[in-house]
Amino acid sequence: MKRNSDKPIRITDVCLRDGSHVMAHQFTVEQVTKIAGALDDAGVHYIEVAHGDGLGGSTIQYGRSLVNEMKLIEAAVGACKQAKVATLLIPGVGTVHELKEAHQLGVGLVRVATHVTEADVSAQHISIARELGMEVCGFLMMGHSAPVEKLVEQAKLMESYGAEAVYLTDSAGALLPDQVRERVKALRQSLDIEIGFHAHNNLSVAVANTITAIEEGATRIDGSLRCLGAGAGNAQTEVLIAVLDRMGMNVGVDLYKMMDIAEDIVGPILPQSQEIRKGSLVMGYAGVYSSFLLHAERAGKRFGVDPRDILLEVGRRKAVGGQEDMIIDVAAELAQQQKVRV
Repeated sequence: MKRNSDKPIRITDVCLRDGSHVMAHQFTVEQVTKIAGALDDAGVHYIEVAHGDGLGGSTIQYGRSLVNEMKLIEAAVGACKQAKVATLLIPGVGTVHELKEAHQLGVGLVRVATHVTEADVSAQHISIARELGMEVCGFLMMGHSAPVEKLVEQAKLMESYGAEAVYLTDSAGALLPDQVRERVKALRQSLDIEIGFHAHNNLSVAVANTITAIEEGATRIDGSLRCLGAGAGNAQTEVLIAVLDRMGMNVGVDLYKMMDIAEDIVGPILPQSQEIRKGSLVMGYAGVYSSFLLHAERAGKRFGVDPRDILLEVGRRKAVGGQEDMIIDVAAELAQQQKVRV
């Protein structure tokens, strides 16, 4: 495999953060300890732990956590001997206070996440994380929803604030391989820092998109064991490791151990099979934020509306992460429209 970077590939497994959406944010200390310890033993480089919407996300709007995320972070740090525990922070959801607390507990990497057009709100958090001595990455969400030029512009802002890498984040699982190639190539040509890629599998191309990103120079790569992530999940980590191995790229992660963790530890706690079903497929098709799925399904049941119609309408309104409250309004409006038609 020919790559446009000579830096090593580093894997971040996000099942204990992105997977929180699937678990309705009900992870227990025991589950986090067991999964984090097993991922560490398998050689995964970074293990991300937080509420699905990042630090401070445990709210009525986003969903309450069963266990305070700081206790989950502390458990993960205690279970890891070699991997770095990472976390996610969305400015406006998480604050500098939570960032500092996470750092004190042993978090080594923070990804500061903003909508793809709003990188300017990340300046304070990136700067303070660097002052704390943490690794810091920018995380541009909904990367499909802005022109390439805007993506590059916003990534350069994060670089100027001190980010050591910037991620193209396909939050909706809407990007196709050619679109990933175009975006990662533009970032690689425009930035002096590392490029990362975070995929969702709503259109069944998460692994293909990730390989494309690596070919174009991405070196920070995300996956989730057993596809335990929002929507249809992320690039399935154990599958990704197997594909990279077949392509002659040994990233230092034990494939058999990853298979065993996925099958024996993560599999039994899944609320349902992580496959591409009609809801997640519509999200990729409509370009809707992947964490909206459970909210749309609940609203659909409450108002007697097809969740697919809710997701399509939310997509038409170009909703972004953080606007989960819009889902209830859309569902209520659609229900009223149905009554009028009847």
